[in-house]
Amino acid sequence: MKKLLYTFLILTTIILWSSCRKDFVTVPSSGQLQFSKDTVYLDTVFTNIGSSTYNLKVYNRSDEDIRIPTIQLGEGENSRYRLNVDGIAGKVFQDIELLANDSMFVFVETTLDINDFSGGNQFLYTDAIQFDTGSNEQKVELVTLVQDAVFLYPQQFDDGTIETLLLGVDEEGNESRVEGFFLEDSELNWTNEKPYVIYGYAAVGQNQVLNIDAGARVHFHANSGLIVGNLGSLQVNGTLSTTEDLENEVIFEGDRLEPSFANVPGQWGTIWLTDGSTNNNINYATIKNASVGILTENSDDPDNPTLTFNNSKIYNSATVGLLARTGHVEANNSVIGSAGQASLYLNLGGKYTFRHCTFANYWSNSFRTVPTVLIDNFLDLGNGTVFTADLEQANFSNCIIDGNNSIELLFNQVENDSSILLEYNFKNCLIKFDDFNDRFLNDPLYNFNDPTMDNFENISLVMNSNTIDFKNTDTGEFNIGENSAAIGIGNTSAIPAVQSDLLGNPRTNPSDVGAYNNAPFGDD
Repeated sequence: MKKLLYTFLILTTIILWSSCRKDFVTVPSSGQLQFSKDTVYLDTVFTNIGSSTYNLKVYNRSDEDIRIPTIQLGEGENSRYRLNVDGIAGKVFQDIELLANDSMFVFVETTLDINDFSGGNQFLYTDAIQFDTGSNEQKVELVTLVQDAVFLYPQQFDDGTIETLLLGVDEEGNESRVEGFFLEDSELNWTNEKPYVIYGYAAVGQNQVLNIDAGARVHFHANSGLIVGNLGSLQVNGTLSTTEDLENEVIFEGDRLEPSFANVPGQWGTIWLTDGSTNNNINYATIKNASVGILTENSDDPDNPTLTFNNSKIYNSATVGLLARTGHVEANNSVIGSAGQASLYLNLGGKYTFRHCTFANYWSNSFRTVPTVLIDNFLDLGNGTVFTADLEQANFSNCIIDGNNSIELLFNQVENDSSILLEYNFKNCLIKFDDFNDRFLNDPLYNFNDPTMDNFENISLVMNSNTIDFKNTDTGEFNIGENSAAIGIGNTSAIPAVQSDLLGNPRTNPSDVGAYNNAPFGDD
């Protein structure tokens, strides 16, 4: 038995030794490496914000195992780029082996400070990854555009804690806080000279007004946003962009500039118009990739809207595009596009007017059960507590309500309490409402064709969204084409304030409905 055990141990040792032994011989590379790309573009980064990690694949197409004598950045240890080669981080590497007909990854990233360079708010930084030297040297170029910005962020205290904003206190005295800060007087005019990058929630304080100039670019970090506090105001002063000048619109988006983040929802929080904020005006703006595009709450002024939203767009919101809770909103010539739940949610009553607006929800990131437009007069907290408020007015004129679900307009009202108002009116609107199972057949809230009721006038119901002929629902381009069912069914005689569409094209009467006049799409 001992002999058998001894023999087994010897055999095991031989097998393990042979499996770990390097039984190949490498030869130096001869300049015949191949690469997945000849230039690695790391896209635009803000100063002092790290880039994403990019990869380069290196191929040995030969039948020999090779050894690459050196892989290094052209500027060596002084380079602002960082590499990871074969699992090892660094900037200079020696004798990297690559088997025959095999490949390996080289990962690249950078963090740049524009103050290290000279000239302007942008600087193009370049270097190269050099494989071998002398006559066998091969290069892959590295290119990054670094952009200067105005950075606004909460204070960090000596104990490591971050400045916070008090949002409220519950019945048990528990505070609700969020990382954030109040804007100083010197920070209340955002220009188009440099982009703004916000960390945490920037707050507009009492009796303050934040003015944002035409052409400004505002970028929010994750879990960041903008709060307008009691008696504060937001004035977004974008103007019409033309083919000659495309810089007049104000854009709110995340702070990741790489193309792969261009349409990622939920990158930042929201623009929050809190209870008591007043006279908020947003003109010619795009709000994209937020969790909630705009949240507006509680208006005590029956005559003047808390939010006026004109010639603007909200799209690709993770939950809701525009969430108004007992709000007072007036919107014209605007688009509220795809969202994970509702594009427009008028919750807990309020007072609303929408003219020539397009509400279109073609969310494709997950299953969506909420319609494009949801309207109710209550808030159920789920613990037996239900708040109610009158929906005094929800008027929609010359609007489109559409999406990739069959029912895209839904009303909810307080059960067994008709004293809580649910007042709404739709005129000359195109609405996606395919009640294929007759769920709403006898529901008085959806009396689309009853001439004795005044909730709906001249309504066109759509069963197939293709009849609206949007330019590209995947990319949030809700312009309508020349074959759209939205053509010529609107009436502008009662709304003289909306005499041109979102692109500045004059409207006729009868008009096209939605934010855009019809136009050929062309080849772009």
